[in-house]
Amino acid sequence: MVRIPLRGVHTPEQALLALRGDQRPFALTGAWAGGGAIVGSDPVALAGARDDPFAVLDDQPAVRSDAQGARGTDAVGGGWFGYLGYALGALIERVPPAPPRPVPVAAHGLAFYDHLLRRDAFGQWWFEALWSKRAERRLTARLDRLRERLASPAPEPLPYRCSEFRPRPQLRGHAAAVRACAEGIRAGELYQANLTVRLEASFRGEALDLFVRCAHALKPPYAAFVCGPDSQVASLSPELFLARRGRSVQTAPIKGTAPRAGDSASLERLLASGKDRAENVMIVDLMRNDLGRVCEPGSVQVSALAVPEAHPGVWHLVSRVRGRLAPGVSDGDLLRAAFPPGSVTGAPKVKAMEVIARLESTGREVYTGAIGFASPVAGMELNVAIRTFEVAGDAAWLGAGGGIVADSDPEAEYHESIAKARPLLAAAGASLAAPAASASDPGVPDPPIRHPRPDPAVGILETVAVLDGRALELEPHLERLRRSAAVLYGQAAAEEVDALARRARDAAARATGHRRLRLGLAPGRPPWLETLAVPGEGVFPRHSLTLQPITVPGGLGAHKWADRRLLRDAAAGAGGAEPLLVDLDDAVLESGSGNLFVVDGDTVLTPPLDGRQLPGVTRAIVLELCDRAGIEAREGSLDLRALATCDEVLVTSAIRGLQPARLSADRPPEPAPESVCARLAELLAARWRLAL
Repeated sequence: MVRIPLRGVHTPEQALLALRGDQRPFALTGAWAGGGAIVGSDPVALAGARDDPFAVLDDQPAVRSDAQGARGTDAVGGGWFGYLGYALGALIERVPPAPPRPVPVAAHGLAFYDHLLRRDAFGQWWFEALWSKRAERRLTARLDRLRERLASPAPEPLPYRCSEFRPRPQLRGHAAAVRACAEGIRAGELYQANLTVRLEASFRGEALDLFVRCAHALKPPYAAFVCGPDSQVASLSPELFLARRGRSVQTAPIKGTAPRAGDSASLERLLASGKDRAENVMIVDLMRNDLGRVCEPGSVQVSALAVPEAHPGVWHLVSRVRGRLAPGVSDGDLLRAAFPPGSVTGAPKVKAMEVIARLESTGREVYTGAIGFASPVAGMELNVAIRTFEVAGDAAWLGAGGGIVADSDPEAEYHESIAKARPLLAAAGASLAAPAASASDPGVPDPPIRHPRPDPAVGILETVAVLDGRALELEPHLERLRRSAAVLYGQAAAEEVDALARRARDAAARATGHRRLRLGLAPGRPPWLETLAVPGEGVFPRHSLTLQPITVPGGLGAHKWADRRLLRDAAAGAGGAEPLLVDLDDAVLESGSGNLFVVDGDTVLTPPLDGRQLPGVTRAIVLELCDRAGIEAREGSLDLRALATCDEVLVTSAIRGLQPARLSADRPPEPAPESVCARLAELLAARWRLAL
């Protein structure tokens, strides 16, 4: 390990700006490694998507230090820098499938840097490197370039643009999730769970500039800018997850929040709040247990309990737990014992993660994972990835949540989450969208369902109608199966669809009457194909489906799952009615068997494809037919009130084509001959060369 002093008066944010255009730039500012900043770019190795990230962090070179200390500040030298996403918890514990992910990003983003810029707590910049003879020429050239950049005038950040951030779910939906969680706590299923509101916006520019602006304004103790394979992360976290120096390890969980008002009343209420203190104590106990799994017996101690700390816009209660690692315990072992952080999951941790998967509307990405470094010189230090902007493509999002206990007030929990986000939005120059008007509906669906989400390991499928040897719309179904296979299981699985397609065509040619082909793919088993009878009426049934709303936070997503337990159980609970999937904010998504259309006057509306529902093949055809026939059809959000007051409701599916539906038994039993449903049925029948 070598350390060379550099001249320069750049702030940490300016040093990061000077690395714009380099590969995988990063910056850690605030309290990291004793204070100051760590900035770097151009890594020498990247962790692959298939690598175990916890094992990767243990892959460190042996280092001999030739460096002198810089006025008491610890050196870092190099190491693995990046993020560990929340979903990596599934590598450690068996947890249910996550909700749909609006913008999926890589589960981890780790890169190894053999050199970096270090600004110590006194403002002195250093070039630090893990020097070797074979890298000497490259590191020398790199030192010269970085010395020149720090000596040049400080660069300015570039402008960026983002739309208003929209909460998902909004007040009503989040309150419903909180109530369902509190019911589980009162029933003895768990003690606490952390539930999240996701704020989403469109974004133009670079997240690097967003980080520079926010870090300069807020100065949080564990700020971090890192890049993954397909995203950029600007974390303004106040919370330390783990810090390991030698064999000593500590964690500093935050639980308990109150707005920072102009007087002391808010702080006094926080200190007097039995609920907030109980939240904190429960998580401290959880973290003691996590550390106790890998620390020497008797070494785990609580050095501070529920101490108030001021942070941007809020007061927090912060505790500190310390321990001494047992011999032979590595950073990877420590993470497997403690990840994901207990303060953003709940207690017991695995049960809390199950509740999170069931009640949240969107899957978590980097948020509530961890960001930081593992160094052969400085040990390991990770923040809790809260107060964290994530940017991928033209989308940006920010998670904000809070711990739910038995006596949580649902509306207060929502407002606490938004209060945590407001200082970040203000620092970023962004705004929060005005709350959406919450429509009153004729019958609020039950609380979020308790059935498990479909398990991707069971597989995906397509169902294709066959009429007298003709497979209807086979190619679009195969293409959808191919896309889902590539996303879920990899390109090799997608290539299996070609062989399955040949089998499907042969099976269709042999079928007589009205049949259905079921094609399936799953990891670890051969593709399958079944030819099945069609129960009940055939194509274009005349009777109306009766729809029974059920709440499925975030819906079932854009894939057709082979695991049908949730829909089967929901149908059984509805007394044979057709399940109507509704999100927490009463947004109507789809039915258990197909996509939904409503007719309101001369307009046909269908919910937008926003990742929460299946992109139906028949749905796309109906929209195309409307366009050709001059029928005004468009995507638009629908709620239960719209279904109760519209002229007609239609369900589209590959097997039934078009079928009338109704939200209650007092709706007309079938469409009139002049109805839009009847007209669309005629157009679809003509496309399929069928007689109604």
